[in-house]
Amino acid sequence: MIIDASLPPTTLSHIPATARAAEALGFNALWSTETLHDPFLPGPLVAEHTQHLNFGTAVAIAFARSPATLAYTAWDLAQASGGRFILGLGTQVKAHIERRFGMPWPESVVDKLREQIGALHAFWNTWQNGEPLNFRGEYYKLSLMSPFFNPGPIKAPQIPIYIAGVNTGLGRLAGEVADGFLVHPFHTPRYLNEVMLPAIEQGLARSGRSRKNVKISVTAFVVTSPDESEFVRQQIAFYASTPSYRPVMSLHGWEAEAEQLSALAAHGKWGEMPGLINDEMLGTFATLVDASGLKAALTERYSGVADRLALYIPFVPGERDAFWKKFLA
Repeated sequence: MIIDASLPPTTLSHIPATARAAEALGFNALWSTETLHDPFLPGPLVAEHTQHLNFGTAVAIAFARSPATLAYTAWDLAQASGGRFILGLGTQVKAHIERRFGMPWPESVVDKLREQIGALHAFWNTWQNGEPLNFRGEYYKLSLMSPFFNPGPIKAPQIPIYIAGVNTGLGRLAGEVADGFLVHPFHTPRYLNEVMLPAIEQGLARSGRSRKNVKISVTAFVVTSPDESEFVRQQIAFYASTPSYRPVMSLHGWEAEAEQLSALAAHGKWGEMPGLINDEMLGTFATLVDASGLKAALTERYSGVADRLALYIPFVPGERDAFWKKFLA
């Protein structure tokens, strides 16, 4: 199983030291998020200050950007890094797309993301192979690429695209058209095995591909101390309050609790929400174990499921160095 790290939501000035430290410890990849900062801007710094470390976005918000913007950015990062960049895309939810990014919410999330991915490949094919740009779908019609705007071929044009999701529609889409699936931290092994992996397999069957064609990348909640326990309860409560994530709770018979959490979130009662996450829920969503046994416990928990694994703990040089060394040993 490949072990990755997540960047903390930090300023660009901290990226070079973080990237060098992550590579020195032996992480395979460093993932950036789109929360407080742009997820792509760390990329050039990671590429410049490391030799072998892969890096990617987990995630960049797809519907906040045009396919052309995504295509150019990914192309440049792949070129600058010699092929170490992974483009991870997520859809976000309607309120954020419309009210935070000021962009339209599509009638079909799956259909629009499928078109975006198809458009990306159309741009890259034009730039790499000289084929005319001619992509036509319901959401995008792309046919203009004059030489002045064509960056031309690069040495590593096969840019992996991972997509994130919680529900089956995006799981099937990953099986159809993506190179990887980014498992949301709000998951359980049962949900992955009974719901998401079968959906991915359905998509693979549609595309005539096999399971080896889609890498499953898991970000896992872990609890190795009382402080971590309270933090993880907060995170589970926050995610469980999202209506579109309710199928995860429903599978385990916790739909009533999910509705309560949604109601509390709607009234801004964030402090009351973790109290609804009981010990059974905590142990279902998170790996509860002493730090010395964490790697073995995670290996057992995700055996046969995850190809890549990262912890829901940002990597910060100088913090938990002994823990990370042991975990990566």
